[in-house]
Formats: sequence, C-alpha cells, structure tokens
Amino acid sequence: MRPQRAWMLLKSGGRLDLLDPKPDAWTDEDLAIGLSRTYRWGGYSAWDLPLSVAQHSLAVLALREREGKLTPRESLRELLHDATEGLAGGIDPILPLKPHLGEGFARLDRRLQGAVDRRYGLPPWTDESYALHKRADRQAAANEAYHVVGWSRGDIRSSLQITLDPLDHDPLAPPAGMRPWEPWPPNLAKSLFLERLGELGDAFDVTETLAEIAIDHTLAQLAEAFSQLPEATRRPCRHIPSGERDLDTLVRVEADDGSQCVEGVVVDGERDESGAFYFDDHFVVFSTDDTERGELIRCNGANCHVEIL
Repeated sequence: MRPQRAWMLLKSGGRLDLLDPKPDAWTDEDLAIGLSRTYRWGGYSAWDLPLSVAQHSLAVLALREREGKLTPRESLRELLHDATEGLAGGIDPILPLKPHLGEGFARLDRRLQGAVDRRYGLPPWTDESYALHKRADRQAAANEAYHVVGWSRGDIRSSLQITLDPLDHDPLAPPAGMRPWEPWPPNLAKSLFLERLGELGDAFDVTETLAEIAIDHTLAQLAEAFSQLPEATRRPCRHIPSGERDLDTLVRVEADDGSQCVEGVVVDGERDESGAFYFDDHFVVFSTDDTERGELIRCNGANCHVEIL
C-alpha cells in the first residue's frame, strides 16, 4: 500500500508533496508569499501587524553582511535559512517547542531543506559559517523580542537564553512611510523578499543550477524505479543506481542511424582504469522512457553515440 501523501497547495496552482518534496514544485513567488504570511512570536507584536519570517530573514542577512563580505550563494543561504517554514504551511514553532514535535516533524523539515538546498544550489554550512549565522539569528531574535514584541532585556535572557543585547538601530532600512522595527504588511514583505532573492539569484548561473536539479530528479526517479524491479532482474546488474550524481552515470544513447534514442542510468558494463564506464563495447541502461516500471536495454557502443548527461 502506498503511503498517504501530504500535499501543500501553492498560490501558483501547483502542489508540493511534503513527504517527497521536489525542488521544482514551487515558484519563488510561492516561497515569498509563504514566508510573508508566516509570523514569528505567535503573531503577536506591540505594533498593528505581526512580524513575518520574510522580514526576519532579510534582517538576518543584513546582520551577516555587516560582519563581512559574503559570496552570492552564502548570502542566499542566509536569506533562505527559514525557507522550510514558508513551504510547510506557515509553521514557525518557537525554539523550546521544536524538540517536542518529534522525529516526524524533524524528518519533514530535513526533506524540505534538502529540496531548498538543491533548488538554489546552497553550499553546506561549515562549523564557522553556521556559528556566525546562529549569532546573527539570535541577534535578530533579541532585536525582535525587545523592539517588536516589547519584552524586557531580563525576559530575553531568562526566557530565550539569549545573552546578546538588542541593537539600538534596525539593520534593515525602513521602507518609505514606515518606522524602524515596524513589521511590514504581507504584500510589502513578499515584494522585498522576492526582490532580494532575485538579485542574489541573478549573481550566478541559475540555468546551470536548474539543469543540475533536473538531473538529480531524474536519477532519483530511476533509482526508485530500479528498486521496484524483481530481484532476479536486478541481480545481474553490477551497478545499482543510488540516485546520486556522483555515483551514477546518466546517459543519452542514440543509434548511429538515428532510429532509436534512450535516456537512462548505466547499470552494467566494463569500466576503464579510472572507474568510468567503457562505452566502446556492450553496456546496459535502465530507462523509464517507455514504461514507468522501467526496462533494461542492452546497448552496443560500436553502433551508437553516447552522451553523458
């Protein structure tokens, strides 16, 4: 029996499977809308509006950029550090509550974060970069608790266990007509978050990132389909697809006369001294081009052209 899916309906009309999130399932606008309508501090503030995760994310990025120069991908990693909250239906649990939500919630968050990392090509955290990020995140929380919610400095230390003093000056330049620390209306928060996301995305080759996402998605699908084959069919194959680009070889094979073309992952064949498949002889490709269940196709490298994707 297939597990029940948990779909998140998106503003763009698409659906995000929370149990198996795909990096291309949402648009940037979907994410910006979600974060602009996900509120911190239980939606409470001393102002007329609650503070959105979108505004908080921009504040954390501003704090990090004040500390030193970041690459565009590092800046994007800061901006998207809470992206899963906008994709999970507007859930922003306070830190003391998170350990009590269980491993199921933690797995959901890891799946979503993995999809975000792949979509935007985010670099992994190092110990140093994560420590700097967490300091900025805690600084933003102290600022918000004091200036937005109205907590005392003593409450921030005792309840949040944050020893950083709130800053006197808002790290974000207030938009026209607004005061420092004032929460932004949802549409404004969405627009400013989306604008910054676009600026950072334009700083590197997004087309290349999306191509890598498509390959990762294809490899994952092929690995899953291969695992469903009967054991007797899988047993002769010397390479079991893993779904990982560094371990699998995705190819497009076309007959010399153009009569046939197939795309799939190589599951058997001879290898050269470097460990790469040797395509001048026979090799076997697993493909789902003609059937979702997949099939094994024996190819003769002497009579076809092979392109590694």
